Amino acid sequence: MSNTTKTTAAAPGGQADTADLLDVVVIGAGVTGIYQLYLARESGFSAKLLEAGSGVGGVWYWNRYPEARFDSESYSYGYLFSKELWEEWEWSEQYAGQPEIERYFNHVVDRFDLRRDIAFNTKVTSAVFDEQTGTWTVTAENGTTVRTRFLVAATGNLSVPFIPAIQGREDFKGEQYHTSRWPEQPIDFTGKRVALVGTGSSGVQVVPAIADAVSDLTVYQMKADWVTPLNNRPITDEEQAALKADFERIRDTLNTSPSGFLHALNPVSGADVSAEERQKFYEKIWNSPGFTKLTEHYRDMTYNPEVNAEWCAFMAGKIRGIVDDPETAEKLTPKDGGYGARRPPFGTGYYEAYNKPAVSIVSLPEEPIVRFTETGIETSAGVREYDIIIWGTGYDFGTGALNRLGLRGRQGLALEEYWANGPRTYLGVATAGFPNFFFPGGPHGALGNNPRYAGDQADFTHDVLIHARDYGYDVVEAKASAEKEWTDLMNNSDNMSIFQKGSYFYGSNIPGKAVSQLLNPTGRWKLQELIGEVKENEFNTFDLSKAGTAADA
Repeated sequence: MSNTTKTTAAAPGGQADTADLLDVVVIGAGVTGIYQLYLARESGFSAKLLEAGSGVGGVWYWNRYPEARFDSESYSYGYLFSKELWEEWEWSEQYAGQPEIERYFNHVVDRFDLRRDIAFNTKVTSAVFDEQTGTWTVTAENGTTVRTRFLVAATGNLSVPFIPAIQGREDFKGEQYHTSRWPEQPIDFTGKRVALVGTGSSGVQVVPAIADAVSDLTVYQMKADWVTPLNNRPITDEEQAALKADFERIRDTLNTSPSGFLHALNPVSGADVSAEERQKFYEKIWNSPGFTKLTEHYRDMTYNPEVNAEWCAFMAGKIRGIVDDPETAEKLTPKDGGYGARRPPFGTGYYEAYNKPAVSIVSLPEEPIVRFTETGIETSAGVREYDIIIWGTGYDFGTGALNRLGLRGRQGLALEEYWANGPRTYLGVATAGFPNFFFPGGPHGALGNNPRYAGDQADFTHDVLIHARDYGYDVVEAKASAEKEWTDLMNNSDNMSIFQKGSYFYGSNIPGKAVSQLLNPTGRWKLQELIGEVKENEFNTFDLSKAGTAADA
């Protein structure tokens, strides 16, 4: 697509001049956006995908820091729409690393000839809805302008990096990198003095990856998290054959599983077994892979305080047994909230890295950062000098990317103003006042393996577009009553969520951001149930009309 594409004025009578009008524009070439483009193309829609980066993969394009990798099983993250794709692509590990993940997404877009409809280096800065024509005009930073009937923002939840405002940060003369804006060329850490700020999922992966190369690594930690072993390993030839032979069952399970994983839910309550049995089980679950520590744990672990506390005491003992220095082990042991109160990180050699002489930890509640200097970081205990500072400080989760698209709906309504007190959505995919606009994979959608939840929403979005085309509707808008009912359900379901309000799943990590529910605590089955009802009732939770008619004016 040319960067000089021009808009065309509306024809008389409120009808759009369709000479340059696309049916669908998708924003974002991550796992959801690629799938949405595929669906549109397969159904004969004219479609274009706009991507801010120079390659596909979304979060797996931007996050290329050392040892960045899945903590969902590789095969549970990939696409399920093609048996041939499933059979021809072999993941090398249970939890693939970033280079392999990026190769997978490139393989997909080339195998299905999607690249020709992707415009790279095209960061959307404005999208304005025209009420007379029922179309969107989308403008990018590089000057690209396109017009479309339907706009789908597959911008993801982990797209906008957050760096805290610390005095003097711009004065530092060394190198600074956020884990989600890592350069394509590898960084040489050999003999360097490095500071890492943040110990979430990214920080936990970075620490052991660079610990042997640096001369000094200081980890600045705000809150300790319960880091359990990822327990990654290669996928054997026998397992590869079994995965290929069992595609239909695996697909059907992943498409209906409440977690979006193949994991088998554990029916046993910890309160119903002996203390000795629980200790044996905790050892087994510690050595189990990834998210099974949540999904296959005792069914009452997340809501029975005694079982959760006992599991945490077991993990604290593991930390003390791994980390040689008792003071360091104490700093690495969480003090607030049980297991699952925040998104749990999974690591490989994380605690072991603190036994290396080059690695140390600073507890920020005890020793806060005062300011940055030209050569390092000053805390209440003094100044440490660095060559490189890494920011593992997370994201403006859920609404961050959507609120930065410059979206203007009916009567110029700004999305960031409409959502100032938290997102207002219908099924986590649409919002009143913004017709023909959808955002699968955004706020109020997921509570598990993100591609599976977002895939449900992408399918639903596509079904809405097909219905509009089949019945001759130009304008589709979620009814305000439907939006309110779903948003109220999300905001009133905190008791169904294991996450603390201090979690980034509520936006609490962003200064000035309204603290509100950003996930879907009711889970996947509720979402799928309501989607099914909407389809059975001819999408009656949407206002459907022709452009320029009284219903749309």
